[in-house]
Amino acid sequence: MHTVVVGTSGVSASDVLAVARGAARIELSEEAVAALAAAREIVDALAAKPDPVYGVSTGFGALATRHISPELRAQLQRNIVRSHAAGMGPRVEREVVRALMFLRLKTVCSGHTGVRPEVAQTMADVLNAGITPVVHEYGSLGCSGDLAPLSHCALTLMGEGDAEGPDGVVRPAGELLAEHGIQPVELREKEGLALLNGTDGMLGMLVMALADLDTLYKSADITAALSLEALLGTDKVLAPELHAIRPHPGQGAAAANMLAVLEGSQLTGHHQDDAPRVQDAYSVRCAPQVAGAGRDTMAHARLVAERELASAVDNPVVLPDGRVESNGNFHGAPVAYVLDFLAIAAADLGSIAERRTDRLLDKNRSHGLPPFLADDAGVDSGLMIAQYTQAALVSEMKRLAVPASADSIPSSAMQEDHVSMGWSAARKLRTAVDNLTRIIAVELYAATRAIQLREGLSPAPASRAVLEAARAAGVQGPGPDRFLAPDLAAADAFVRGGHLVEAVEKVTGPLR
Repeated sequence: MHTVVVGTSGVSASDVLAVARGAARIELSEEAVAALAAAREIVDALAAKPDPVYGVSTGFGALATRHISPELRAQLQRNIVRSHAAGMGPRVEREVVRALMFLRLKTVCSGHTGVRPEVAQTMADVLNAGITPVVHEYGSLGCSGDLAPLSHCALTLMGEGDAEGPDGVVRPAGELLAEHGIQPVELREKEGLALLNGTDGMLGMLVMALADLDTLYKSADITAALSLEALLGTDKVLAPELHAIRPHPGQGAAAANMLAVLEGSQLTGHHQDDAPRVQDAYSVRCAPQVAGAGRDTMAHARLVAERELASAVDNPVVLPDGRVESNGNFHGAPVAYVLDFLAIAAADLGSIAERRTDRLLDKNRSHGLPPFLADDAGVDSGLMIAQYTQAALVSEMKRLAVPASADSIPSSAMQEDHVSMGWSAARKLRTAVDNLTRIIAVELYAATRAIQLREGLSPAPASRAVLEAARAAGVQGPGPDRFLAPDLAAADAFVRGGHLVEAVEKVTGPLR
């Protein structure tokens, strides 16, 4: 079983994916344990002094002016967790909660939070046992961290609230901890606050979205190439020298991918046949420019994610010289912005894919294909309503592209008077990624059917590989009308599982 060792210098995106989506076990490095102990000594020393220190011997947020006596401090830490575990709405997905907990553990192990080593070890033990706290959709404003989601996780560490066991059944957290021999933690000074104060939820969702979008952008290059073939388009617009004179890296990569898919096709280059035309429509000709801009947006988002993965996000923080200082590093703006940027790019990618699908179905623009790719148009409706479904998804994508990070609602009696809404940006991006997968699946379904209807001309070897793999996966070809939803579901699973990219790369080698 894969093991992820958490040290003091952060973790990688692959570590997050291994823990969130896989069964990777977590171990704390000796360096991390030593750093935890050293920072705790500093917190304990400050706690013993009469001077108030925020987060150690004071209240929180707008209540930070009250000095808390030593006998009430354990209660203070318990209370902040209980009171902040105020989420509402549907449960958040297991992979998101695991990423959330793991990334909080990453910051705790930095040695800048003042949390005891045994608390960090309990966090690792809970993840290793497959126990997943129940976290709800609403409760984070993306400032002072993802407070409510992280509080529900901290509640599980205390043996309170509900959690899902490794069998998928939700039960009282105390029962699950006991079954796995995990002792609930008794929080001490600063520990409750340190477990809540981070951008871990939005960061975890960013990391997972980037992994999914990497596959989806390659998938979109493939379906764009298939549509170009089916429409008897020209691949001359994909020539490397044309993209070299506008040197956006993503654009060059997208064009190269499409060109690789189309190599050896007999369906391209027929502009001067029965229906002469000079240029393909924008949705075909400009596919690399749109997909490329999205890729470059991903590159920026990946840079932000890498910086955040190397960060210690808490307030206050323990510095190497022994100071415990307040800061604003918990503000989610850097992550929130790129989450919104990605949603915008994904919406545009979905939009251009839908336009190609519509072109395949319109007999006036498809250059000889039957109306709606139907077997007997009029008796059969073909893929008419598949495009309706795709259009509905695109419309939803456009609504999801409205930025959450442009909003702010003050909280905590105006102490927290500007917030990032990064959690909301991450939640809607997850929906956008899910919808984009379906949109690309519909284009795949239409394009493969259209290619098969082009009799007498052979598609590219990579396209033939897609046709064979898709048909083997239950994505049916042309024929009379039938119950369409199962076919579309099969296409969705084919794209979602990365099988479309796998089929092409067996012929072309790795795509960019």
